[in-house]
Amino acid sequence: MDEIAALLEPLIPSLRRHAWALLRDSEAADDLVQDTLERAISRWHSRRRDGGLKAWLFAIQHNLFVDRIRQQKRRGIHVGTDALSELTIPQPEQEDHVGLQDVLSALDSLSEEQRSVILLIGVEDLSYEEAAKTLAIPVGTVMSRLSRARERMRRYMETGRTTVLRRVK
Repeated sequence: MDEIAALLEPLIPSLRRHAWALLRDSEAADDLVQDTLERAISRWHSRRRDGGLKAWLFAIQHNLFVDRIRQQKRRGIHVGTDALSELTIPQPEQEDHVGLQDVLSALDSLSEEQRSVILLIGVEDLSYEEAAKTLAIPVGTVMSRLSRARERMRRYMETGRTTVLRRVK
Protein backbone atom coordinates (compact mmCIF):
# COMPACT_ATOMS: atom_id res chain seq x y z
CA MET A 1 0.00 0.00 0.00
CA ASP A 2 2.90 2.37 0.72
CA GLU A 3 4.25 1.83 -2.79
CA ILE A 4 0.85 2.71 -4.29
CA ALA A 5 0.70 5.87 -2.16
CA ALA A 6 4.23 6.79 -3.26
CA LEU A 7 3.17 6.52 -6.90
CA LEU A 8 -0.12 8.39 -6.50
CA GLU A 9 0.92 11.22 -4.20
CA PRO A 10 2.98 13.23 -6.75
CA LEU A 11 0.03 13.19 -9.16
CA ILE A 12 -2.55 14.61 -6.73
CA PRO A 13 -1.82 18.30 -7.52
CA SER A 14 -2.39 17.65 -11.24
CA LEU A 15 -5.60 15.75 -10.51
CA ARG A 16 -6.83 18.54 -8.26
CA ARG A 17 -5.95 21.27 -10.75
CA HIS A 18 -7.79 19.41 -13.52
CA ALA A 19 -10.81 18.71 -11.29
CA TRP A 20 -11.05 22.37 -10.31
CA ALA A 21 -10.80 23.44 -13.95
CA LEU A 22 -13.69 21.11 -14.78
CA LEU A 23 -15.90 21.96 -11.80
CA ARG A 24 -14.89 25.49 -10.66
CA ASP A 25 -15.66 24.48 -7.08
CA SER A 26 -12.92 23.59 -4.59
CA GLU A 27 -15.06 21.25 -2.50
CA ALA A 28 -16.45 19.42 -5.52
CA ALA A 29 -12.94 19.20 -6.98
CA ASP A 30 -11.62 17.68 -3.75
CA ASP A 31 -14.48 15.17 -3.79
CA LEU A 32 -13.73 14.25 -7.40
CA VAL A 33 -10.03 13.76 -6.63
CA GLN A 34 -10.87 11.64 -3.60
CA ASP A 35 -13.28 9.52 -5.64
CA THR A 36 -10.63 9.17 -8.37
CA LEU A 37 -7.98 8.00 -5.92
CA GLU A 38 -10.42 5.67 -4.19
CA ARG A 39 -11.39 4.06 -7.49
CA ALA A 40 -7.76 3.82 -8.61
CA ILE A 41 -6.72 2.07 -5.41
CA SER A 42 -9.68 -0.30 -5.49
CA ARG A 43 -8.92 -1.23 -9.10
CA TRP A 44 -5.13 -1.12 -8.86
CA HIS A 45 -4.91 -4.78 -9.86
CA SER A 46 -6.70 -4.09 -13.17
CA ARG A 47 -4.49 -1.26 -14.44
CA ARG A 48 -2.24 -1.94 -17.40
CA ARG A 49 1.42 -1.99 -16.43
CA ASP A 50 2.51 -0.74 -19.86
CA GLY A 51 0.19 2.29 -19.77
CA GLY A 52 1.00 5.59 -18.10
CA LEU A 53 -0.25 5.99 -14.54
CA LYS A 54 -1.07 9.68 -15.09
CA ALA A 55 -3.21 8.96 -18.16
CA TRP A 56 -4.97 6.12 -16.32
CA LEU A 57 -5.82 8.41 -13.39
CA PHE A 58 -7.08 11.15 -15.70
CA ALA A 59 -9.24 8.59 -17.51
CA ILE A 60 -10.78 7.56 -14.19
CA GLN A 61 -11.31 11.20 -13.22
CA HIS A 62 -12.84 12.05 -16.59
CA ASN A 63 -15.24 9.10 -16.40
CA LEU A 64 -16.30 10.07 -12.88
CA PHE A 65 -16.81 13.67 -14.02
CA VAL A 66 -18.97 12.60 -16.96
CA ASP A 67 -20.96 10.31 -14.65
CA ARG A 68 -21.60 13.28 -12.33
CA ILE A 69 -22.78 15.46 -15.19
CA ARG A 70 -25.19 12.77 -16.33
CA GLN A 71 -26.42 12.29 -12.77
CA GLN A 72 -26.95 16.05 -12.32
CA LYS A 73 -28.92 16.22 -15.56
CA ARG A 74 -31.20 13.45 -14.32
CA ARG A 75 -31.64 14.92 -10.84
CA GLY A 76 -31.42 18.62 -11.58
CA ILE A 77 -29.20 21.02 -9.68
CA HIS A 78 -29.87 21.36 -5.97
CA VAL A 79 -28.88 24.62 -4.30
CA GLY A 80 -29.64 25.16 -0.63
CA THR A 81 -30.81 28.51 0.70
CA ASP A 82 -27.65 28.79 2.79
CA ALA A 83 -25.52 28.66 -0.34
CA LEU A 84 -27.55 31.43 -1.97
CA SER A 85 -27.29 33.75 1.03
CA GLU A 86 -23.51 33.32 1.16
CA LEU A 87 -23.05 33.93 -2.56
CA THR A 88 -20.58 36.73 -3.23
CA ILE A 89 -18.98 37.86 -6.42
CA PRO A 90 -15.22 38.23 -6.05
CA GLN A 91 -13.87 41.59 -7.10
CA PRO A 92 -10.68 41.52 -9.16
CA GLU A 93 -7.82 43.21 -7.37
CA GLN A 94 -5.44 43.35 -10.30
CA GLU A 95 -5.59 43.40 -14.05
CA ASP A 96 -4.26 39.80 -14.10
CA HIS A 97 -7.43 38.60 -12.40
CA VAL A 98 -9.53 40.14 -15.16
CA GLY A 99 -7.45 38.29 -17.76
CA LEU A 100 -7.85 35.06 -15.82
CA GLN A 101 -11.63 35.58 -15.71
CA ASP A 102 -11.59 36.02 -19.50
CA VAL A 103 -9.70 32.76 -19.95
CA LEU A 104 -12.06 30.94 -17.57
CA SER A 105 -15.06 32.38 -19.42
CA ALA A 106 -13.55 31.27 -22.72
CA LEU A 107 -13.06 27.77 -21.29
CA ASP A 108 -16.67 27.78 -20.10
CA SER A 109 -17.81 28.61 -23.63
CA LEU A 110 -16.32 25.35 -24.91
CA SER A 111 -18.20 22.10 -25.09
CA GLU A 112 -17.29 19.51 -22.44
CA GLU A 113 -15.42 17.47 -25.07
CA GLN A 114 -13.32 20.42 -26.23
CA ARG A 115 -12.68 21.64 -22.67
CA SER A 116 -11.46 18.20 -21.58
CA VAL A 117 -9.02 17.96 -24.49
CA ILE A 118 -7.62 21.46 -24.05
CA LEU A 119 -7.17 20.98 -20.29
CA LEU A 120 -5.50 17.58 -20.61
CA ILE A 121 -3.08 18.71 -23.31
CA GLY A 122 -2.61 22.40 -22.53
CA VAL A 123 -2.66 22.34 -18.73
CA GLU A 124 -1.81 18.79 -17.69
CA ASP A 125 0.76 18.33 -20.47
CA LEU A 126 -0.50 14.95 -21.67
CA SER A 127 0.51 13.85 -25.15
CA TYR A 128 -2.13 13.47 -27.84
CA GLU A 129 -1.89 9.70 -27.43
CA GLU A 130 -2.31 9.88 -23.64
CA ALA A 131 -5.27 12.24 -23.99
CA ALA A 132 -6.83 9.89 -26.55
CA LYS A 133 -6.46 6.94 -24.17
CA THR A 134 -7.80 9.00 -21.28
CA LEU A 135 -10.91 10.03 -23.20
CA ALA A 136 -11.25 6.74 -25.12
CA ILE A 137 -11.27 8.48 -28.50
CA PRO A 138 -8.98 8.31 -31.56
CA VAL A 139 -5.89 10.55 -31.71
CA GLY A 140 -7.32 12.31 -34.78
CA THR A 141 -10.41 13.27 -32.79
CA VAL A 142 -8.18 14.70 -30.05
CA MET A 143 -6.32 16.80 -32.62
CA SER A 144 -9.56 17.99 -34.22
CA ARG A 145 -11.18 18.92 -30.89
CA LEU A 146 -8.02 20.66 -29.74
CA SER A 147 -7.81 22.70 -32.94
CA ARG A 148 -11.46 23.73 -32.72
CA ALA A 149 -11.15 24.53 -29.00
CA ARG A 150 -8.10 26.72 -29.53
CA GLU A 151 -9.80 28.55 -32.41
CA ARG A 152 -12.99 29.09 -30.40
CA MET A 153 -11.02 30.35 -27.38
CA ARG A 154 -9.00 32.69 -29.61
CA ARG A 155 -12.19 34.14 -31.11
CA TYR A 156 -13.76 34.46 -27.67
CA MET A 157 -10.71 36.30 -26.31
CA GLU A 158 -10.78 38.68 -29.30
CA THR A 159 -14.51 39.42 -29.30
CA GLY A 160 -15.66 38.55 -25.78
CA ARG A 161 -18.45 36.32 -27.04
CA THR A 162 -19.01 32.94 -28.56
CA THR A 163 -19.54 32.59 -32.27
CA VAL A 164 -23.10 32.24 -33.39
CA LEU A 165 -23.69 30.15 -36.48
CA ARG A 166 -25.36 31.95 -39.34
CA ARG A 167 -28.31 30.42 -41.09
CA VAL A 168 -27.58 30.00 -44.79
CA LYS A 169 -30.46 29.45 -47.20
